Amino acid sequence: MDLALLLPLAGLALVDSTSIGTLVLPLWLMTAPGRVRAGRVLLFLGTVAGGYLLLGVVLALGAGELLDPLRSLLATPAGRVAQLVAGSVLLVLGLTVEPWTRAGKERRRASRERRRAARGPGRLGRWRDRARGDGPPGAVVTLAVAAVGVEAASMVPYLAALALLATAGVGAGPTVAVLAGYCLLMVLPALVLLAVRAALHDRLTPALTRFEGWLSRNSGEATAWVLALLGLYLVAEALPHVVDALPVG
Repeated sequence: MDLALLLPLAGLALVDSTSIGTLVLPLWLMTAPGRVRAGRVLLFLGTVAGGYLLLGVVLALGAGELLDPLRSLLATPAGRVAQLVAGSVLLVLGLTVEPWTRAGKERRRASRERRRAARGPGRLGRWRDRARGDGPPGAVVTLAVAAVGVEAASMVPYLAALALLATAGVGAGPTVAVLAGYCLLMVLPALVLLAVRAALHDRLTPALTRFEGWLSRNSGEATAWVLALLGLYLVAEALPHVVDALPVG
């Protein structure tokens, strides 16, 4: 396993470190009034990392059985065309799923706030309040599991990392080890902020609150970038094969 594989995996893990479950909610827990409850934040991050690792191992082991037939299919002209179409769709989604102008972002944020106000706090909001307050540790675990479940449908960086590991052909043991390192790196920024918050006490709370608000408003952009870059990679990889397969006039 070389740097050509580990560097993109590390980059994807750092993108994943800015998600709702790995940074926004931990920051929200850290900014609770009074002394920071480090144990609750550590329990939350440990549950999130463990949930990601478990899901990744299940998906990676299952992907191994499908990889050889998929490789054979992609090597055909029809497979290359399908890859080109899939890459084009991902590229378009990445460029359109989130607004890129400030006015568009403000409209999207206002729309989300109106929908949130109409729905009320909801079950996830109640779990979050219990986790931040004096609720039992189970409330923290429940919130972490819910965060992983909510993000499971949009964990594009993690799925891209699993695809890289699958195509690299490493064994089951190295795959699990790399995924464990990925999950640790994914929660490392939150752990660093927790250490700084514990050392500086409430002096850091205003800055963390502003940072958490900024992440909440812009969390979709990281996913949009990953979708666009992944789509661009698939298009660039498939397009020469499709062009070569075209009949020469």
